Amino acid sequence: MDNQGLKKKEVEGVGKKKTHMWWPTMVTPPTLMGKGERMSDGEVTFDDGEPFGKVRLRLSDPSKRVVQTKELFSKQAVQTKEILSKQAVKIAKQAEEHERFINKVTHLLGVLGFGAFCYLMGARPQDVPYVYCLFFVTFVPLRWIYYRFKKLHYYLLDFCYYANTIFVVMLLFFPKNEKLFMVCFSFAEGPLAWALIVWRCSLVFSSVDKIVSVLIHLLPGIVFFTIRWWNPTTFEAMHPEGPAHLRASWPYAEDSSYLWTWLFVVPLAAYTLWQLLYFLIVNVLRRQRLLRDPEVMTSYRELSKKAQKANNIWWRLSGLLGDNNRNAMYILLQAVFTVATMALTVPIFLSYEMHVTFQILKVSAAIWNGGSFLLEVMPKQVVLKEKKKLEMKPITTQPEQPAPSMDTSTNDNHGSEEAINSDNS
Repeated sequence: MDNQGLKKKEVEGVGKKKTHMWWPTMVTPPTLMGKGERMSDGEVTFDDGEPFGKVRLRLSDPSKRVVQTKELFSKQAVQTKEILSKQAVKIAKQAEEHERFINKVTHLLGVLGFGAFCYLMGARPQDVPYVYCLFFVTFVPLRWIYYRFKKLHYYLLDFCYYANTIFVVMLLFFPKNEKLFMVCFSFAEGPLAWALIVWRCSLVFSSVDKIVSVLIHLLPGIVFFTIRWWNPTTFEAMHPEGPAHLRASWPYAEDSSYLWTWLFVVPLAAYTLWQLLYFLIVNVLRRQRLLRDPEVMTSYRELSKKAQKANNIWWRLSGLLGDNNRNAMYILLQAVFTVATMALTVPIFLSYEMHVTFQILKVSAAIWNGGSFLLEVMPKQVVLKEKKKLEMKPITTQPEQPAPSMDTSTNDNHGSEEAINSDNS
């Protein structure tokens, strides 16, 4: 009988009676054994010694595989977070060591950038919106990373970032929508512009954080000023008909009711929506998180902390309804501020002279506050930092030095303080 006939009978025999199989029942056939398998005492195992039955049971349970995958990813996430936190601390320490050099570079770039922007406003005002969009999409994500490390990331839920996001969407996707333009105009020249003045934002070219804070509030108003009065592309959309004071204008205001609707009513409704979302996120969804960690800052925590320390008018007004209702009083005061500043955008929208004057006022306030910071606040901060460094030095060197040398270190500290004072003077 040929080989094919023998193989056929063997196969039929296997189908009829399993005892005719020529290999042991408890052992995997040699032809089915994978690479790395071996037989020992009638049981198939892998090279690492794990029985084949256990491997098959483990692989057949999808829930266990999912759990193991989640555990693996969680371990990798924790390791990645630890690595990133270590790198962030390392970068922060290196930045502190080279703080003076970094401040000088920032000051140089800030002054050059300010001059270039002023030139761009006069030479190509139609490109100002694109510069603003580039600034926003570049620096706001970087600020979120920095604020997340400093536990200040809830600041990015404030109204200024909500409004700036709407500005970018309008400028990039709906640049010719007149109604949306008026809503953005009300935001930019209303709450954002007056916050620059009331909250004393400082234009300090040596501080990236302060430059970004100023530009978040200042740039939108300049952008919409150039679009309304200086942008050559808007001249083509001007309406020749209508009252004399509205002919050379874009967008075109049909009457006073139309003006108040899109400069006051609709922006106020959009602000109310933001206030509800902010309250839902901060006071409901993330309430327990904020209670667990008092170091995490929100705008309300920061303002109330400063107001309480200074015992100023804002702290007294927020306490009119009692200490337990300060948060509600803060929301009410912010709403009154928003209503008043949005109402002022109507005359600014209609008058070129008033709009120019308002731009000068905003820039002057930011520069004035920056000068006050440089002359009054920054020297105190430098002295405090140097004192902390000097206080840390004896602690680290004291165990290695004998007791009589303590007087020498004290004298050295006084000498160093005198050198610092002479440098500051």
